[in-house]
Amino acid sequence: MTPATTNPWPIVELRQYTLHPGRRDDLVDLFEREFVETQEACGMRLFGQFRDLDDADHFVWLRGFQDMERRAAALGAFYGGPVWKAHRDAANATMIDSDDVLLLRPLRADTGFALDDAVRPSMATSPTRARLVIGLVFAVPRGDDTFAERLERGVASWIAGAGATALASFVSEHAPNTFPALPVRENEHVLACFAAFDDDAHWQRHRESLTATVPAPRQLLRLAPTARSLLR
Repeated sequence: MTPATTNPWPIVELRQYTLHPGRRDDLVDLFEREFVETQEACGMRLFGQFRDLDDADHFVWLRGFQDMERRAAALGAFYGGPVWKAHRDAANATMIDSDDVLLLRPLRADTGFALDDAVRPSMATSPTRARLVIGLVFAVPRGDDTFAERLERGVASWIAGAGATALASFVSEHAPNTFPALPVRENEHVLACFAAFDDDAHWQRHRESLTATVPAPRQLLRLAPTARSLLR
């Protein structure tokens, strides 16, 4: 069972898509135009959409849900609804693989995304300047919350020392997948931490000190927010 949390969206999907070469901007344009407000109208929260700066054919995004039961209802409403049906062929045509998905929950009640006051840029407005978002995914022993907490403290110390902004820290959510039509990576346990740096130069100045502070992550994501990403 998911522990109580003050975050209104405590179930989070980290979704990573491998795309056909040269098709990422096509997906981003379609996504930002058709799939943002329409997903949120079905009962979910889109935290961020990103271009992976280290892989031109990689699209990463995060969305949240109130609980696992309402996740099933929200996904059923969207993927069974008219917007997805109208645009799914165009979206799927950009993708090689869309099944790389981690189901997450906040490590503690206060480590989810704090975006209650964030304003999403509209299609008609120029986006505000975006920071660089760094995602760190570590393998941790299942059931060993002490290990995850200790590792997260090390990451938090490194983020603070770098003058960056801690955004959120999550661990795997092991509740059964309530929407099997969309697979998730089961039988894994991870700690996923996100931080914002002013820009890539800020990140580059501090990247080497990361592995001097904590073990090397399984995956390091260097992410540029899209124009309509809330996380920016």
